Amino acid sequence: MNSPIGIFDSGYGGLTIFEKIREQLPEYDYLYLGDNARAPYGSRSFETVYRFTREAVSCLFSRGCPLVILACNTASAKALRNIQQRDLPKIDPSRRVLGVIRPTVEIVDGLSRTKHIGVLGTAGTVASQSYTLEIAKLFPHITVCSEACPMWVPLVENREYTSPGADYFVEKHISRLLEQDALIDVVILGCTHYPLLMDKIRRFLPGGVTVFPQGAQVAASLKDYLRRHPGMNGRLTKNGCCRFLTTEAVPVFASAASIFLNRTVEVEQVVID
Repeated sequence: MNSPIGIFDSGYGGLTIFEKIREQLPEYDYLYLGDNARAPYGSRSFETVYRFTREAVSCLFSRGCPLVILACNTASAKALRNIQQRDLPKIDPSRRVLGVIRPTVEIVDGLSRTKHIGVLGTAGTVASQSYTLEIAKLFPHITVCSEACPMWVPLVENREYTSPGADYFVEKHISRLLEQDALIDVVILGCTHYPLLMDKIRRFLPGGVTVFPQGAQVAASLKDYLRRHPGMNGRLTKNGCCRFLTTEAVPVFASAASIFLNRTVEVEQVVID
C-alpha cells in the first residue's frame, strides 16, 4: 500500500507549492487534493475554513497519507493550529499536518536589511494576521505591513495574469503596500497563486526590493523536516508517483491545473465530508 505525502489546497495555487516540493523530493509518492468545488476559501469564516480543511485532511488520511501539507495560506492561517492541537491527538497522534506560513517566515530576517517586511495575500490571510503574528514570535524587531489583493486570484484563474488589464490591479496593491511603509525591502507573496504574477510584481516594485514566493522554501523546509524525522520519512513510500484528486468536475480541474503545471494531468473526482 502506498503511503504518499498528501498535499491539500482549496483551489489551484497549491500546485505551485507541489511543483517545488516535487523538484526537491522527486522520489516520494504524492497525493494532491484540491477542494476546488468549494473554493475560494479566502472570504470564508474561520469556522468554515477549519471545517472544510479538517474534512480534506481526513480524506487524505483515509487514503494512506501519514503526512499532509496544507499548501494553502488561508487553510494554514485559519485551520492548521486547530487541526494540530485539537484533532490530531484524537485521530492519530502519529500523523502530521504542516502548513506554509511558518517555513516562509523562518528565513525573512536573513533576507531583509531594513527589517521592514511586506505581505501580499488574500483578504482571509491578511485578516487572520498570521504572518504578522508569526513574524512577531520569531523576530519581534521586524515591522510587518500587509495588503489584501482580492482580484489577483481571479486574474490567474481566468488566465488574465499576463494581460495588460492585470497591470492596474498589480500596481494598485503594490502602491498601497508601499504607502504603508516606504522602508519595505522584502515582499512575501502570501498566496500560492501569486508566483504567476511575478513578472508584473517585479515590474512595479522598486529596485532593491526582494520578492519572496513560498514554493522553494516550503520544499526546503519539508526536506529538512524529513531529515530530522526519520520515523516519518520511513513511513513514506518512494516510487515517484503522483495522483490528483478534486471535488470539482474533472475537466474543470484539468484545464485549470494546466495553467500552473504547464502539462496535462489525470485526475479523479472525489466527495469529501
